[in-house]
Amino acid sequence: MVCLFVQIRCKPGTAYDVADAIALREIHSELYSVSGEFDLLMKMYVPEGQDVGRYINDNLLNVPGIERTYTTQTFKAF
Repeated sequence: MVCLFVQIRCKPGTAYDVADAIALREIHSELYSVSGEFDLLMKMYVPEGQDVGRYINDNLLNVPGIERTYTTQTFKAF
């Protein structure tokens, strides 16, 4: 599995709705409300053999209220 951290910026006033929609999809390992440039921080695992970009497009980016994302892919845990 590929571990990703996805920062999510929501349209104003939609952070709770976006978080609820993500939670219902059960695509995350952890989901946090955060301060700063982004509203939410999500840790997710992409199944082995899946195209990371397509998986994000098909399972996350069509959630209403998401304005922008910034994805960081991990390689090794220490």
